[in-house]
Amino acid sequence: MRLHSPGPYHSRYGAARSGSKLIRIRPRVEASLPSSAALGGTLAVAARLVPAAAGSLQIEVRRGGRLVAAAKGGRALRVAVPTGLPGGLRARVSAVPNRGFLPIRRALLAEVVLPSLSLGGRGPSVLALERRLARLRYALRSVDAVYGTDTLEAVTAFQKVHRLARTSRVDASLWRLLLRAGIPEPRSRGFDHIEVDKTRQVLLDVRDGRAARVVHVSTGATGNTPLGTWRVYRKVTGFDWVLWYPMYFLRGFAIHGYPSVPTYPASHGCVRVPMRIAPQLFAGHPYGATVTIYL
Repeated sequence: MRLHSPGPYHSRYGAARSGSKLIRIRPRVEASLPSSAALGGTLAVAARLVPAAAGSLQIEVRRGGRLVAAAKGGRALRVAVPTGLPGGLRARVSAVPNRGFLPIRRALLAEVVLPSLSLGGRGPSVLALERRLARLRYALRSVDAVYGTDTLEAVTAFQKVHRLARTSRVDASLWRLLLRAGIPEPRSRGFDHIEVDKTRQVLLDVRDGRAARVVHVSTGATGNTPLGTWRVYRKVTGFDWVLWYPMYFLRGFAIHGYPSVPTYPASHGCVRVPMRIAPQLFAGHPYGATVTIYL
């Protein structure tokens, strides 16, 4: 015999009749949660209580014991689960029963995984990557969920800062470092200037003593980019021969945009930056701006 609503019930056989007995019904919880999602992706718990009169639902989602999402009320719920950090998630779906129904709960597990990303990728994981890079001040054209050349250059700059292989791709180990890394620290503080680290092949655009922009660069192939502290003495708007928005700081040595900025020293001695970056540096640093170059 299947009962669809709570008692009291009694049984009858012929003229005989039993006493009434309260019978409570155990409802059914239908719940779903995908087993995994990429970091930054979409993940949600969906649940429905059957029958609807059995009570109301509660959903709690925890990561390592910490509550990260919750909802309650109604016979059907859907809860978005944050995917900004990797690791396991545990969802508990329970019913707060109405009179005559039994409590019930279900547990569901999911994992937020670290995806591999490279040039040409698109989607929410790329968006999460770009947001993190932007927060750490790595120079991007835009945060647009597209792994374009600007994202590739920002990833390359991050790898250079942390002395990693310059693959321009993101794997699980790079994600883990990215999620715990801080904004790169300039060597000099307290004033606006430009720093170029020849060893790591990066440029720091320093504002008020802090890195406002971290840029992938390429210095002199023979190591001839001069070390020291210099002042910008000449600026050219647009092209000066093949140099885009150059800022000269010593004789013919300049910081300038160039179509090719490889991951290694390759210039004739200047500091090459990506074409899109040169006008930004040009606009932000006047004549007399300080340029410090070191190993």
